[in-house]
Amino acid sequence: MIIPAIDLIEGQVVRLYQGDYNQKTTFDLSPLAQLQSYQEQGADLLHIVDLTGAKDPMKRQTQLIASLVQGLDTPIQVGGGVRTEAQLSELLEIGVSRVVIGSLAVKEPELVKSWFVKYGSDAICLALDVNINEQGDKIVAVSGWQSGGGKTLESLVAEFTEVGLKHALVTDISRDGTLQGANTELYQEISTAYPKINWQASGGIATLADVQAVKDSGANGIIIGKALLINQFTVEEAITCWPNA
Repeated sequence: MIIPAIDLIEGQVVRLYQGDYNQKTTFDLSPLAQLQSYQEQGADLLHIVDLTGAKDPMKRQTQLIASLVQGLDTPIQVGGGVRTEAQLSELLEIGVSRVVIGSLAVKEPELVKSWFVKYGSDAICLALDVNINEQGDKIVAVSGWQSGGGKTLESLVAEFTEVGLKHALVTDISRDGTLQGANTELYQEISTAYPKINWQASGGIATLADVQAVKDSGANGIIIGKALLINQFTVEEAITCWPNA
């Protein structure tokens, strides 16, 4: 599945390089018009990252996200700055289909596991953003990638499998925003090890060949942000490579 994405800072469409807020590109685009374009081209799921909220949960862009949901028919997945059940519940109430939980799953796994039990595994997607060290360990980063969490991808998957983990978004931070291609070896490894989880690949996509490579890796979906914004290819072209299931 092709999952077009936009990142938002204070209402503006942006892209960061490797998650660095100091390496930001701002696009002169309407968030709604951009997402409507992706919808019209056939996207079955859209992805929004609230980078303002990821940095400061008190400044989450909930009102903007609500207006985007109202202007679209396609299901929307939203991440960034969700730290409390009230924030999770609020996003679901305004019509968000699935909420992405990242740092909190590392810092307070028991709390997040209780949300899986209460809201169901389809309502939550874990964001496992990894730094891969020289030994090949996949260390999950926290706090908008500003610090390391000290837990491995495998240990978190084991914990959340207990509560029915179904959707997980995995980003190799070293590839994000670089247009250097995805880490297909990573997706091949995890999709083989955990075939019951719907793996969403993210980071580094530059060409349709990259899209095809991720499809071939066994991932279930691919989040594409920057490549679409700079017109490397269109959503329609990407769907031709990877038709929606």
